[in-house]
Amino acid sequence: MSRWRSLCFEFSAMASPCSLQLDGQDERTMREAAAAAIAEVQRIEKKFSRYTDDSIVSRINHAAGKEAVDLDAETQGLLDFAHSLWALSGGLFDITSGVLRRVWDFKAGKLPEPDALQQVLTTIGWQHVQRQGNQVRLALPGMELDFGGFGKEYAVDRAAAVLLNHGIQHALVNLGGDLHALGERGLPDMRGAPWNVHIQHPRAPAAANTPPLAVLPLARGGLATSGDYERFFTVDGIRYCHVLNPHTGWPVSHWQSVTVLATNTTTAGALTTIAMLKGSEAIPWLEAQGVRYLAVQHDGRLLSQSPMDEHP
Repeated sequence: MSRWRSLCFEFSAMASPCSLQLDGQDERTMREAAAAAIAEVQRIEKKFSRYTDDSIVSRINHAAGKEAVDLDAETQGLLDFAHSLWALSGGLFDITSGVLRRVWDFKAGKLPEPDALQQVLTTIGWQHVQRQGNQVRLALPGMELDFGGFGKEYAVDRAAAVLLNHGIQHALVNLGGDLHALGERGLPDMRGAPWNVHIQHPRAPAAANTPPLAVLPLARGGLATSGDYERFFTVDGIRYCHVLNPHTGWPVSHWQSVTVLATNTTTAGALTTIAMLKGSEAIPWLEAQGVRYLAVQHDGRLLSQSPMDEHP
C-alpha cells in the first residue's frame, strides 16, 4: 500500500495567492484532482470577472439600460443567491454597489467629491435588476453587477467539490484567505485532527514572526474573513476602508475584522461582509444565523462564538 503524504499546490487566481493542501496515499490521483480543482477556479474567474470583456458579468454590464441578456443555470443560481443576500441584509449586501469604485480611489488615498458620489449612488439598487425567465436586464444606464462579494468564496467551494469528486477526503482549499476544509487531516499521525487556521490580527502585518489573532480548528466547512485592513487609506486620523455601504456610499467603521465559520465558504464570506455592514447590530444578527464567529471591534475588543486557541 502506498504511504500517506501531504502535497501542497500553490497558484495565483483572482488577484490572490492560493493553495490546495491534500492528504492522501495515491499521489497521481492527488495531482490530477488538484489540477482539476485549479482549472475550475480559473474557469469561474474567467466567466464571472468584471475585468474580462467576454465574461457573462461584462456582457450584462455592457447592456445596462438597454437589452436583456440570456443566462445559463449557474449564473441564474448566483443571481438567486445575490437576491437572497440582499433580502437577508435589508439591502446592505447589494451586488450593484461595485460602481462605487468609480469615486473611491484607495491607491491615491483621496476622498470622493460629494456630487460625484451622489451621482454614482443613483445607479445602485438591486431593485432595478429585472429578471424574467432565463434573462436579466439592468434597468438603469451605468448600472453594473459585481460578483466580487462572493465570487472567490464560490470558487473555493467549487474547488472543494471537484476534489471530492476525484475521491479526495482530506484537503484544505485556500484562495486568498477564504478557506474550505474537506474533512480533517488524513496523515496517520494526525488522523482526526482539524486543520489549524491562523487568523491575522487586523492591526498587525502578516509576517512569519507576527503572532496570529487566533488559531481556529477547522475540520469541515468554510471560513472567511472581512476586514478594514485589506484596502484602506487614512485622512486626518480617520481610516477609510474598501467595505462600502451601498445606501450611503461611505466605508464602514465599526469592525476591524469579522471571521465566520459556516457550512460552506460562500455563505461564510457573505455573512462576514453583511456583519461588517451591519455595524453595531452585527453580533445579534450573526447569532441569529447560527454560525460561529470571531470579531474585532473598532476599539480592539474581541468578540467570539467559536472554540479557538486565542493568542494575547
